[in-house]
Amino acid sequence: MIRARGLTKTFHRKKETVEAVKGIDVDVREGELVAFLGPNGAGKSTTLRMLTSLLEPTAGTAEVAGYDVSRDPARVRSRIGFIGQGNGGGYSYRVLDELHNQGRFYGLPPAEYARRAADLLAALDLGGLEKRTVQSLSGGQRRRLDVALGLMNHPPLLFLDEPTTGLDPHARANLWEHIAAMRERYGMTIVLTTHYLDEADSMAERVVVIDHGEIIADATPDALKHSHADDVITLAVVPAPGAGSLPGGAPGERSGAVPDVVGRVRASLTEDVGQVETTSGADGVVSVRISTTHGADRLPEAIEALRVGGLAVRSAELQQASLDDVFLNLTGRSLREEAARARAPTSRPRPAGRRRAPTRSCGPGSRSSSPTPGPSSRARSCSCCGTPSR
Repeated sequence: MIRARGLTKTFHRKKETVEAVKGIDVDVREGELVAFLGPNGAGKSTTLRMLTSLLEPTAGTAEVAGYDVSRDPARVRSRIGFIGQGNGGGYSYRVLDELHNQGRFYGLPPAEYARRAADLLAALDLGGLEKRTVQSLSGGQRRRLDVALGLMNHPPLLFLDEPTTGLDPHARANLWEHIAAMRERYGMTIVLTTHYLDEADSMAERVVVIDHGEIIADATPDALKHSHADDVITLAVVPAPGAGSLPGGAPGERSGAVPDVVGRVRASLTEDVGQVETTSGADGVVSVRISTTHGADRLPEAIEALRVGGLAVRSAELQQASLDDVFLNLTGRSLREEAARARAPTSRPRPAGRRRAPTRSCGPGSRSSSPTPGPSSRARSCSCCGTPSR
């Protein structure tokens, strides 16, 4: 469905040259749900804009849905849906009008685009909102409308650029339920960008980790965590009351001698265990910390080994590896912390007397672009990329 080789994008700003994407190679098979994961500025959105033909690559090639993004951009757009970071619907337009206009952009006959609009409104829980203006919708409703706009042409491939940014947790979960239902219904391939670790972990079948414009890892979420991070078991233990000598210990060896027991615990567990560390605390409580790639399997084994060794377990905690651990081990930085810093408000005031013009999302899912060229396409063009539109 997607084949990119040496895909590169360089921007020239005054005296500075910024290589946003550095010669990436990526393949996406039909039916996959692939997440591009990385911090803000990593090159995720730039990559998506090249794959959707909205941005011309500086170097390299990309074939999307059977067509080259540089040679056949109109055909690429006719075969994909694109949902950008901004809302695609015009704020002063009514919901149903937006969907009908999108159908016209794709050259659908009136009866067909009316049928598809009604079908998508029902499927995405937007029924009853047909005559509401886009600006009167909630954030979650607007994003579901964006999904409907992106699906009006029934694309085999859907691109989602940070689809849940700015939504509260409930709206995020609700949107993903609808996207999953649409994927099952239409059998789409989905490529998304996100910096939300839980989305990539729970929704994606493959995660492509991007940092500084390069792909630094590409595998399933479980495979990434298995290769680049460990689960951590933490046990609080004390000598068991009235315990006898350690099994197999030397004569007179005291039951519950922590260093000896930890050594036996390490030996009794299977080979996927890494470090076993101990820290003495107050009241004779010792913390035993075990690193392993299969924490759920090793936890009961560790508890049993400690019990046999004459130690009582007061508490047990399993911290499973996360994609943030993967990113931290690959880059030395926490993706979760970088995302939090990016969301933090800035205290720098905006200069008085200057206003920023309102912008709209650009692409096949917005009113400012056209999936196929037509006789009226010279009437206006997208202010973002110059793409002619109807």
